[in-house]
Amino acid sequence: MSSVLVNSHATADGHRVMEVVLNAERSLNALSQSMIEQLSPRLAEWADADDVCAVVLRGAGEKAFCAGGDVVSLHNQIKDGDLGAPRRYFEAEYRLDYQLHMFPKPIICWADGIVMGGGMGLMNGCSHRVVTERSHLAMPEVTIGLFPDVGASWFLNRVPGRMGLFLALTGNPVNAADALFLGLADRFVCNDRYQDLLELLLEASWEKLSADTVVSTVLRGLETDSEVQMNPHSPVQDHFDLIQDITDQPDVPALIEALLATETNDKWLERAQASVSRGSPLSLFIIERQLRICRYLSLRECFAAEMNLAVQCGLHREFPEGVRALLVDKDRTPAWTFKSVGEVDLEAVDKFFIPLWDENPLHNLPMPQHVPV
Repeated sequence: MSSVLVNSHATADGHRVMEVVLNAERSLNALSQSMIEQLSPRLAEWADADDVCAVVLRGAGEKAFCAGGDVVSLHNQIKDGDLGAPRRYFEAEYRLDYQLHMFPKPIICWADGIVMGGGMGLMNGCSHRVVTERSHLAMPEVTIGLFPDVGASWFLNRVPGRMGLFLALTGNPVNAADALFLGLADRFVCNDRYQDLLELLLEASWEKLSADTVVSTVLRGLETDSEVQMNPHSPVQDHFDLIQDITDQPDVPALIEALLATETNDKWLERAQASVSRGSPLSLFIIERQLRICRYLSLRECFAAEMNLAVQCGLHREFPEGVRALLVDKDRTPAWTFKSVGEVDLEAVDKFFIPLWDENPLHNLPMPQHVPV
């Protein structure tokens, strides 16, 4: 069976709503090269199709929208000596993410369940990001010797305060309330209202109003009906001021020291402390620098910067070792290049930011042009 399922739904007034299902339930819908190659041409086709008014993107099964990129396959290719694999995969993935950002019609991301890494890239490229009571969002790349990519150097730099830096360094998850507060989601709708969403989209009049207005109106109504079921607890808001203090440090070692020195019985903060203790010390430095240098870059420039950095990581031992320990052998004992943040050589960090090419593979990403219809 195909790893991407497409359902074309006819509206009452003769348009089409395209439903896309990431169909790799066993891997929690991890985004593979094949999925990317199936999705991208379909999006290009629908962008130009006059009768397609909107797209809905969701994951198969009850557990996840998309748990990330298919880094296990990438790890295996690298270990087999295919050193061109990182460039092929990351370029295809980032082009797809950017294509979503630039898509000229509404795309609803039904971000139910686990949304991590590459799933966050897909979600944040969509115009209407919907979370449910089961949503679990995270960028946990520090645990595999990578960095939050797929446009995260752009969207994490746009959340309040220094919370983006904290989430990137720790990989801590956020729930629906957190996601809405941080601007990483647009609407909350109960998971059991998905079929209602489809039916309302098909019953709507797409001739009289803009497509964006139709989708926003439908989602607003579903959100109002769902509000009583949303858990208002937001760890991010609860600890916002404390996290601003923790992250207000002159360098990475001082920040990590401040986090680990924080006395707490809160499980969410304890999780953050455990994550930076067992994550890649080298990644901690890479993450902080990447977010800092990309802070004022455009989306196009962020993807280009991530392209260089991701391939550099793919060619370094840290990333395949992190994937091996967490996802392949699952022994959770990675042999990191440096044992602690205090041992990290800044010259080693510098090398990740050296351009690999005279012309970045993503230099020709199109300039933003569309106005939502």
